[in-house]
Amino acid sequence: MPHNNEKSGLKVLGVSGSPRKNGNSDILLKQILNGVRESGLETEAIHLPDYQFQACIGCEKCRRDKICTGLNDGMTLLYPSLQQSQGLILVSPTHNYNITAWMKAFIDRLYCFYDFADTRPRSWSSRLAGQGRKALIAAVCEQKDKKDMGFTLDAMRLPLEALGYEITAELAAYSIFDKGLVKKENEIMIYAADLGKKLANDLQS
Repeated sequence: MPHNNEKSGLKVLGVSGSPRKNGNSDILLKQILNGVRESGLETEAIHLPDYQFQACIGCEKCRRDKICTGLNDGMTLLYPSLQQSQGLILVSPTHNYNITAWMKAFIDRLYCFYDFADTRPRSWSSRLAGQGRKALIAAVCEQKDKKDMGFTLDAMRLPLEALGYEITAELAAYSIFDKGLVKKENEIMIYAADLGKKLANDLQS
């Protein structure tokens, strides 16, 4: 649900890629968004499995139409929220050393924001770049070692940077699996709220 704020006009979109609703990733996202709202910005939270959408099929129609027209699904509901949000938060649990299939499909469907020149190899640019957009990424991992999180943070960071977002902070929560367990990790919860405040402050600076 969106939370309105008339003062700044800035909005932050939070996206959870966990298939487990109200689990640790969703809790972390809510905590980060709490910090954003405390700093006076509007927020919206999205749980990707609530939307029926496919992965990119590589039809390339978006090169012509400047938005995804090859698929008519739940992503058409998400594009406006993304475009209208100056800030973006992505949270995913680690699945097999990587982000979840839902988060990967979401990121791949942002391909429609790229423009390509008619060169070989093709040069490209993002229509989301140069707008002061900022993002925060977070990952939750059952294991305790950084190597066991694998590519989870990279798989969110690198595509967002290519799209033109500045990554203001990253959060890695280890040794978290049982549903809701992250609520008992006071240090992580406090840090998550602080990162939300930081994102909001960076957007307003």
